Amino acid sequence: MTRVVVPVRYPLSKHSRATLDEAVRVARERDAELTVLHVDLYQSNRGVTRTELKRAVEAEFGPLVRARYVVRRGFLVEETILEEVAAEEADIVVIGSKQASRWRRMLRRFLDDPDIDVFLREKLDCTVITVRADD
Repeated sequence: MTRVVVPVRYPLSKHSRATLDEAVRVARERDAELTVLHVDLYQSNRGVTRTELKRAVEAEFGPLVRARYVVRRGFLVEETILEEVAAEEADIVVIGSKQASRWRRMLRRFLDDPDIDVFLREKLDCTVITVRADD
C-alpha cells in the first residue's frame, strides 16, 4: 500500500492547511495511508499531543480514512522529518514550499547544490510533492 507523509505545524498555519489539502487529495486519489506528522522541538517543548493534532486536522478536513497522527520530538525539524519518512518507508512526501526552503539551507551545509527533491528521491526512494500556499 502507498504511504504518504505530510509534515505540518501545530496549530495549523495557512501553509500547513494548503500542504495538508494536497496530501489528503493525493492519499485519496491513490487509496494510500496518510501520516500527518508534527515535530515538537525540544527547545520550545510545546507539549503538542496526537489528540490535539488529530482534532485540528479533522476540524479542517473531517475524519480521514487510513490516517495516522504522529508527534515526534527533535532538535531539528528537517532531521526529524527525514527520520520519520525513512521509518515509515514513505512512497510520497508532501511538503510546503517553506519547508523545502529550510531543507535546502540545511543541505547546503553538506552539499554544493542541494536539490531536496533529488536528495530525498535518491536517499529515501520517494516522490516529493512541494506545495506553495498563496500568500
